[in-house]
Amino acid sequence: MKYLDEYRDPALARQLLAELRRTAHHPWRIMEVCGGQTHTLVRQGIDELLPAGIRMIHGPGCPVCVTPLETLDRAMAIAARPGVILTSFGDMLRVPGSTTDLLALRARGADVRVVYSPMDAVRIAEEHPEREVVFLAVGFETTAPANAMTVLHAARRGLPNFSLLVSHVLVPPAMTALLDDPECEVEAFLAAGHVCAVMGWTAYEPIAERYHVPVVVTGFEPLDLLEGILMAVTQLEEGRHEVENQYARAVRRTGNSAAQDALARVFRIADRAWRGIGTLPASGLELAPEYAEFDAACRFDVSAVHSAEDPDCMAGAVLTGARLPTDCRAYGTRCTPRTPLGAPMVSSEGTCAAFHAAGRTRSAPR
Repeated sequence: MKYLDEYRDPALARQLLAELRRTAHHPWRIMEVCGGQTHTLVRQGIDELLPAGIRMIHGPGCPVCVTPLETLDRAMAIAARPGVILTSFGDMLRVPGSTTDLLALRARGADVRVVYSPMDAVRIAEEHPEREVVFLAVGFETTAPANAMTVLHAARRGLPNFSLLVSHVLVPPAMTALLDDPECEVEAFLAAGHVCAVMGWTAYEPIAERYHVPVVVTGFEPLDLLEGILMAVTQLEEGRHEVENQYARAVRRTGNSAAQDALARVFRIADRAWRGIGTLPASGLELAPEYAEFDAACRFDVSAVHSAEDPDCMAGAVLTGARLPTDCRAYGTRCTPRTPLGAPMVSSEGTCAAFHAAGRTRSAPR
């Protein structure tokens, strides 16, 4: 396929690996923030082909995985009410809540619908003025602008039956939270190219300067990742800590101003809970006061819904890179893609799902 096969060329991959071996003289630990990058690294075996001492740490970059358990339970509490249509992207339907998931809830009669764009949810609200239509709005800065546009459109159309259940999170605060942890081993980051296509990379510059960590904005294909790793290792070997852009074909330093303007109009920065990690200050988005009427959590008063994680699920440790999926005693036994305990095993960007699909087996007991 044009403009895709070029980034999967095995001969170029071997050249980049050879250059990495010539460049790396010390052990280094690099975190890729994006779950899509994790899947490419694991599926292609890139993490196992790197020079000895270069270790990839898989970060909290799966938007489905970091959506709090309480958000899912609140979504199901809303969906179970008469007269409600809950809409969501398909990857949320099998993510386990405390006792069930949205797919099972739909099988029991709830009107849960898969949409391919949040604007589809607005259209459904227009077609069913007698029903309450809720869109489960999750994800990083990548998906937030489209959700902001749905609110603006619903406000212009005067749709009182449309609302969002918001669980948007932001990448830079998660990076600083990881780096502030005394046990953090991360020495460089591969930043997610799609997030930076929206937001640019200016927010990463003070992080690189404050913590002395290189940050390389990187794409998602094998050659993107190999080049991004090479750029990070080169900086580390040279004692530099800058923000560099490997994904130049899609990302500019200042990002997409129109998308940023939509975010600024509709959302405000707020404290946000991350599944398995806890609440991080100023790490998410919530609807601005002037759009509070579109807040499903307030409209349906589900603030009293609280949840507890399965004690056998190591999602938090996996999401922060402290553990590998294969360290978990439930991995591949109680927890499989068909019977997941946590979102990282069922999400298309989850680290546990990536390891399981690649046939990675459990580690020896520690």
